[in-house]
Amino acid sequence: MVSELLVDRHFQTSLNERVHTYYEYTKPKIWYLLVFTSLTATFVAGSLLPNGLSPAKWIIAAVAITSGCAGCNALTNYIDRDIDAVMNRTRHRPIPSGRITPRAALRFGLALVAISIILSFTLNLLSVLWMALGVLDNVGVYSLLLKRRSALNILLGGFSGGLPVLFGWSAATPGPIGSISLLPILMAGLVFLWIPIHIWFLAVTYRADYAKVGVPMLPVVIGSVPAIRLIVIFSMIFFPFSMGVYLLGHFGLVYGLVALAGGLVILVGSVWVLYKPTEMNAWKMFKITSPYLFLLFLAMIIDVAVRA
Repeated sequence: MVSELLVDRHFQTSLNERVHTYYEYTKPKIWYLLVFTSLTATFVAGSLLPNGLSPAKWIIAAVAITSGCAGCNALTNYIDRDIDAVMNRTRHRPIPSGRITPRAALRFGLALVAISIILSFTLNLLSVLWMALGVLDNVGVYSLLLKRRSALNILLGGFSGGLPVLFGWSAATPGPIGSISLLPILMAGLVFLWIPIHIWFLAVTYRADYAKVGVPMLPVVIGSVPAIRLIVIFSMIFFPFSMGVYLLGHFGLVYGLVALAGGLVILVGSVWVLYKPTEMNAWKMFKITSPYLFLLFLAMIIDVAVRA
């Protein structure tokens, strides 16, 4: 009896560890944010359109975008398994550490992406389009074609970061085709502009790591200081862009204050790193920019909820 209990406990522990490993393999910190921006767009669209989204459609949209984002992360992890094994920052990931075999990892990623596409077909055609383009850009354009070949990898691959927003919006729109408007495009633009600011700060911090494996991140190709200058330029674009979204009139004071305060912090912080271009300062700004997009989209939800 005792031996059976020990076997059951060992099996349960092994199962929990395996589930946690596959969960870690999907890079949850990344898809948490992308799913949140997507469902924010769904919530905003539902408040502006005559007929809100049914609970069933909400669940389908949430599962689809979660599966799609997690699946893309899984596939990019599979593609990068060789360089992940060399880089200090990534060598403990599930594939390099031997906790998942490459074949199992590939099957898992493909299964998640397939689920996301199939579920998207139950929503409308635009939802399928945005989901498919997101997979194509993130896995195909960014990870397979550009990451190891061009310093523009983050810019051209960053389009996939804004597509969950468009997916979330289209999921809330009625009809077999769905619809699109200026507001979700601008919301997606916020994500697109935020990505290079955030990732280039990380790339400045781990410049030597990327150079070691031959990945031409912008700071590796042009140097840290020129890369930080570009971060400042993007921060100067992002700040008025975020305020422009406020001036459209769809969001209220909560969003306006977050966009104003957060945009100024990022802009001033970027200039500060330009004058003190150390890896530690770049890391601090990477950590500061991490929650900003979440706070900006949370402010959208609060404003819409208050108005409703």
